[in-house]
Amino acid sequence: MTEPSPLLHVVLHQPEIPQNTGTIGRTCVAAGAKLWLIRPLGFHMDDHHLRRAGLDYWKHLDWEIVDDWPTLRERLPDRPVWYLTKKATRYVWEATFRPGDILLFGSETRGLPPSILSENPSHNLGLPMRPQVRSLNLANAVTAVVYEAIRQFGGLPEL
Repeated sequence: MTEPSPLLHVVLHQPEIPQNTGTIGRTCVAAGAKLWLIRPLGFHMDDHHLRRAGLDYWKHLDWEIVDDWPTLRERLPDRPVWYLTKKATRYVWEATFRPGDILLFGSETRGLPPSILSENPSHNLGLPMRPQVRSLNLANAVTAVVYEAIRQFGGLPEL
């Protein structure tokens, strides 16, 4: 039996906090998404906090690490990329997500670099927030966007 294709590709560009990555991995398992991590990472993959946040779900996670953004684009050519940023002028519900899309998130302290955000500005998306909040926790933002995409698909496919 072959494994189904990932419903989505969640990409973390240079993540720094292991607990966030562990929680995001758990969300990916729940949603049938693949988690991609782009180096450098701010932690080791055997980090206790990463494993604790991912609990016993980590063994079910489809994940991979790549050295840089161009390498990931070579691995996933011709897939739409949605760039998640607090600098966006469009909200996630204004996008039309499709199975297999790439959801790209930046690091917790720096976000995505301008060179990546400028690739396709019409695909820069954000979540609304009041001005008193600088940004959402990365794990919370990933969960919100993943489940908005799933809502647009009409739910998870039958397993």
